[in-house]
Amino acid sequence: MRGVSAPSKPSSVPAAPEPAALSAPAAAAGDLPPRRIAHLDMDAFYASVELLRYPQLKGLPAVIGGGRRHEDDALAQAYAGREAEIPVDAFPLLRDYAGRGVITTATYAARQFGVGSAMGLMKAARLCPQAILLPVDFASYRRFSRQFKDVILTIAPVMEDRGVDEVYIDFTQVPGGQREGGRVLARLIQKSIFDATGLTCSIGVAPNKLIAKMASEFNKPNGISIVHAQDLEPAIWPLACRKINGIGPKADARLQAFGIHTIGDLAARPRDWLVRTFGKAYGAWLHEAAWGRDDRAVVTESEPVSMSRETTFDRDLHAVRDRAELGRIFTDLCERVAEDLRRKGYMGKTIGIKLRYDDFKIATRDQTIATFTQDAATIRRAAGECLKRVPLDKRLRLLGVRVGNLLTEQEARAAPAAGRSAGAAVVRDLFEDQ
Repeated sequence: MRGVSAPSKPSSVPAAPEPAALSAPAAAAGDLPPRRIAHLDMDAFYASVELLRYPQLKGLPAVIGGGRRHEDDALAQAYAGREAEIPVDAFPLLRDYAGRGVITTATYAARQFGVGSAMGLMKAARLCPQAILLPVDFASYRRFSRQFKDVILTIAPVMEDRGVDEVYIDFTQVPGGQREGGRVLARLIQKSIFDATGLTCSIGVAPNKLIAKMASEFNKPNGISIVHAQDLEPAIWPLACRKINGIGPKADARLQAFGIHTIGDLAARPRDWLVRTFGKAYGAWLHEAAWGRDDRAVVTESEPVSMSRETTFDRDLHAVRDRAELGRIFTDLCERVAEDLRRKGYMGKTIGIKLRYDDFKIATRDQTIATFTQDAATIRRAAGECLKRVPLDKRLRLLGVRVGNLLTEQEARAAPAAGRSAGAAVVRDLFEDQ
């Protein structure tokens, strides 16, 4: 095996890989090079951006989460333009935090204490009270995101944007993309990103997107992992089923109930049994994934299905007693979604809301209006009607607004209207001052 550290083999694995395992469409044609797909994941991206701003925190446990507080504003004002000079003991500590915010990311030093993304800051404070707490700065993260993606595109033009900190790249036809299984090109991209931004990334290169995503986790941080077709049994099968992108906690629990703990265990189960047990579509996909098959292309451009904004409150809010505060938040979310639509050149006509209650149950509602819109007031009116269709007797942890059924502005303005628009109606939503 080349380029990966093989985990120990599972106790029982299927026979040698089927001929089509880890295959790809390009590899089937004799005159084409074997398909090489990379998954690039920036290392602790938000935290790494903050460490560029605050190099004095390197090697220390730090978490990024929650909004700006007066302590953060005071430091920013006192050391404007001299952030690297802030004494370490002047930063706010996680142990002093009080609220309902969650961690966006954490430095590797903090992760050693069990702290991780999406964990509540209060819980994290119990695990690592000495961690430094920094506010999120999405403007900076988006700026660095654009920078590292621009670097990639100058080297390998077939890139699929998967979010602020990860991409897929098709190495197959790029110079150096076949050398050492893609390692030469991966090294060039790593170095070029670091030279341009000061940030590190980890790259997995494999015959397809499914395996490449797994491989990018093998040697973090700042690592490169190369997986070939013959590496399926030693490198992939011993991994837990949850390592497959698409197997969530509920599916994993069902698999474990049947004694299926590793990808090798999953590959050992007959396809027919998986289809009978998990359904035609998902069962068939589980079989394909366990055998490392994935023919998805690297998509350079795709139309968004929807745009949304949501926020988790620092404290639970009640629809009646906290109506004014909820109203301000609700309006802000609608305005931010509308701005996203205008900035990206889209309009939508399906407006929806999302609520998470204090018992963590979720409610969603949506409605389709007559005409496409990117107007904040129209979005708010339609979303307000959706609010009337959900129970509001429990306290709320989260509120979100979504606009779907999108078209580009040009397409939307040419589309005919259908029926009465909720946006044109005069309504009062439940968070509006009476």
